[in-house]
Amino acid sequence: MTSRLVSGAGFLAMALGVAGLILTRSLFSPFPPVVGVQVGAVLLMLWVRRTLGARSFHMAADPTDGELVTAGPYRVIRHPIYTAVCLFVWAGALAALSVSSVLLALLVTLGAVVRILCEERLLVDRYPEFRRYAARTKRMVPYVF
Repeated sequence: MTSRLVSGAGFLAMALGVAGLILTRSLFSPFPPVVGVQVGAVLLMLWVRRTLGARSFHMAADPTDGELVTAGPYRVIRHPIYTAVCLFVWAGALAALSVSSVLLALLVTLGAVVRILCEERLLVDRYPEFRRYAARTKRMVPYVF
């Protein structure tokens, strides 16, 4: 299987996990700390979109044209979009705290990790400087992972 195909499967896992959380009413919560985390995740996503500018979204791993982006949130973490999605999902899933909500959040996280690994393989091939960038930034959690 190619990285693009595996990445597409990761995207599907993420989409199914989010859809499952919506259908089980486990994604959103009126609890103020959850709302705060989810608003923070949305703000991170907006910061990413502003940093990326006109670069497009791809269902499968496919680096866009242009230089390697290392500004904005990318100064601290390599995959802030996946970080924002996982923060949003886990806040809702933990507020609902059921077996299904946790399993669905794990599905989203697994899909994100699959996509990260596929994308990084392509980024190493496309951008020679990616290895140095990756050595100084974490994937999703600053100073941890």
